[in-house]
Parts: sequence; C-alpha cells; structure tokens
Amino acid sequence: MRGLGDLEAEIMDRLWSWGRPATVREVVDDLRRQRPVAYTTVNTVADILNTKEWLRRTKVGRAWVYEPTCTRESYTAQLMHQALEGSPDRAGALLHFVDRISGDEATALLAALEQVKARDDER
Repeated sequence: MRGLGDLEAEIMDRLWSWGRPATVREVVDDLRRQRPVAYTTVNTVADILNTKEWLRRTKVGRAWVYEPTCTRESYTAQLMHQALEGSPDRAGALLHFVDRISGDEATALLAALEQVKARDDER
C-alpha cells in the first residue's frame, strides 16, 4: 500500500469530511475555492481511486457518485502498520513513536490497548 498523492489526498479528505457520497462536480467546485483545477483531472483521479479500490462509485442518473471504501482512521492505521512493517526493529520504532506523542495521544493509545486486551480476553 502506498500513501495517497496530493490530489488523491485532497479528494479523499473532502469525501471523508463530508461523510456522504459526492459527484466529481461537487469535489471540483470545492477544490476551486482554493486553487484552479480541471474537471477532467479530478474525474481521472477519482477513476484511479476507484480502480485502486479507495473509492466506490455508483451511477446516479448520468453522473457517477463516489464514496470512500474505508474511513480516514482505517487509512491512517494502514499507513502506520506499513511503516512499522518496514522496520527491522519494531519495538525500537514503537518506542520512538511513543516518545514523540502527546499526553492526550498516550491516553488514547492506552485506551485502545485496553480495548484490544479486553477483546482478546473474550476469545
């Protein structure tokens, strides 16, 4: 798995933020509030994201409507897992990661670990 390119990330960010399916026209109109972008470019990138299975599309009338196939959190977790797999010293990488997180992030991490432990104990 690779990270998203710049325009891919912008498209995914909007769809994740909106929490609903959207047309390419809606994405283009929103992107144009910040910078010029061609409809055909966004359409091509949305099609590529569909091919990569990051987006699913459904025909509504004459337009395709796109929606993410995973949450932003799931995507982020996949990137973190990929980065961890790339290290020959996973424990060392985790230590460096934890050393750099804030107190609130550490609290959230501990809560997540407790949830995983409770789930594993139920099995």
